[in-house]
Parts: sequence; C-alpha cells; structure tokens
Amino acid sequence: MTEVKPIVFVVDDDPSVRESLGLLVESAGWQPETFGSGREFLSRPRVVAPSCLVLDMVLPDFNGCDLQALLADRADMPIIFVSGQGDVATAVRAMKAGAVEFFTKPFADDAILGAIRNAIHRAAPRWPTRRRRMRCATATPC
Repeated sequence: MTEVKPIVFVVDDDPSVRESLGLLVESAGWQPETFGSGREFLSRPRVVAPSCLVLDMVLPDFNGCDLQALLADRADMPIIFVSGQGDVATAVRAMKAGAVEFFTKPFADDAILGAIRNAIHRAAPRWPTRRRRMRCATATPC
C-alpha cells in the first residue's frame, strides 16, 4: 500500500505568506494546498488523508475563529492559527475552541514546522478510522 502524504492547508489572504508557507511545507516533505479565503478553502472537497490547517485569524470573508467553528466537525484536522494582529484574548478563544497552536507574525520557520509536525501526528491516528468510515459510506456491504 502506498503511503499517503499528509496535506497542510494554508488559508491566508496575504499571497507572500501563502507562498512562503507553501514552500516551507513542501520542503518538509508534506503536500501544501493554499487558499486566499475561507470560502475558497470551504469549497475544496474534504480529504481522506492526515492533514492540518494553518489558518490566518483575519481573512477577507471570515474571522479565523468563525471559520474554526464551521470546521468543528473536522476534529481530525487540527488547526494552527497565525495572525499579524493577535492578542491574548483571541489566542485564548482559539485555543479553548481546540486550536493546537497560535503564532503571531512573523514566526520562526522551526516553530511553525514543529507545530505542523505535532498537528499531523495528532491527526494521523484518527485517519485510518475516518478512511474506513468514508469507504463504508460509499460501498455496500461494509
């Protein structure tokens, strides 16, 4: 069986952040997918692979915490927040809602890579169960 490469979704309205994070993620051996808005990300079909989301707090169409709430049913996709306008109250709100990390921009490459690595490890044990559930939903009998 072929090993599935983890996907790191990056949602940030700043093209330079998207590009640099995409290259950083790729250099670490993961598959990056970048989006400029929350709606753009939500329009992408759900994946059947270990994944995590690096999410900007301020987007043109969503507040990061609002998008996090919309993604509450995706517990198998940990969220790491990045923000140029972060404050303690916002970070606490995001963490209480389940975010695994909160960084203010600019952040160190090693720090974000460590957080992504931890998030993917957190997601990976849940993935085989999710893959089985999705396969069962499309095939009969299971």
